[in-house]
Amino acid sequence: MSELQLSDVRKSYGNFEVIKGVDLDIKTGEFVVFVGPSGCGKSTLLRMIAGLEEITSGDLTIDDERMNDVDPSKRGIAMVFQSYALYPHMTVRENMGFALRFAGVPKAEIEQRVGEAAIILELGPLLDRKPKQLSGGQRQRVAIGRAIVRHPKIFLFDEPLSNLDAELRVHMRIEIARLHKKLATTIVYVTHDQVEAMTLADKIVVMRNGVVEQVGSPLDLYDDPANLFVAGFIGSPKMNFLKGIVDAGGTQVRLPDFGNATIPVAIKGATPGSSVTIGIRPEHFGDSGSASLDLTIDMLEHLGGETFAYARHGDGELIIIETKNGRGLKSGDSIAARFDPAAVLVFDADGRRLR
Repeated sequence: MSELQLSDVRKSYGNFEVIKGVDLDIKTGEFVVFVGPSGCGKSTLLRMIAGLEEITSGDLTIDDERMNDVDPSKRGIAMVFQSYALYPHMTVRENMGFALRFAGVPKAEIEQRVGEAAIILELGPLLDRKPKQLSGGQRQRVAIGRAIVRHPKIFLFDEPLSNLDAELRVHMRIEIARLHKKLATTIVYVTHDQVEAMTLADKIVVMRNGVVEQVGSPLDLYDDPANLFVAGFIGSPKMNFLKGIVDAGGTQVRLPDFGNATIPVAIKGATPGSSVTIGIRPEHFGDSGSASLDLTIDMLEHLGGETFAYARHGDGELIIIETKNGRGLKSGDSIAARFDPAAVLVFDADGRRLR
């Protein structure tokens, strides 16, 4: 049974449609991440689930009960926002228990729930401190604790880590993943950071312009993207894209911007002479492979155990190459970047994947 289901859900502001017919099933206990560029509609969709935005049309159901017109407080949902939104004059204990006190929950039960959440989030020694005495990560844990004490069916997170520095973001990602395993509760999480999506999600929902482009596990989307947008959005560093032309026999692609180099790849459904885009991930370059590109290194990014070489053919676009043997390379070197054609992805002129 699907715990949360969206059926042709749409949202419009006047004549402007923001969410354009979303269908989605979220199973009990799943960690689902909505990801996409700014303005794609992911936060609006999350707020519709929470009841903070009205649904223009379509159905939202939780445990097979239609929720479109149900008050947010009665949906069994707790939300963690980008802003911590803690009361500065209250202690951690008081902040975490405020919603329960407001709802008339007995004092003894409030103390019990706050204590349990404090143990889960390792906030016990901080319960009597006020927000100004806490670090950013500690404040975010208090905001999460405020949601936990409500014992919701579903947690909603709206870009909760965007206010933290890079090191703390990594730490908090681990904390949230650990929390999900411990609570075994459904989580719907919004971020524009595809690294967060890849590391946290059981299932990723990639959005663009109010439309769901693809849904799948992190590695499914990485290995088998449905279109050019998903292929370019999922993966860091991003996939390399090369413009090509299908040869007369449909068995290889010619690359005009790379000295008319050819890649032997059979393309089903492609018309000879048609334009295509070839996708190659940085890690698919290596010391072997039947295809190669003649490139000149512009810049090297040494990261210790690995190196990223940024290279180009003539004045063409940069190609990113991952290598474990980059210490002997230097800017200006000419290289033959080899790769296996079997690792190549092909997209038609409209960005659709050709399989």
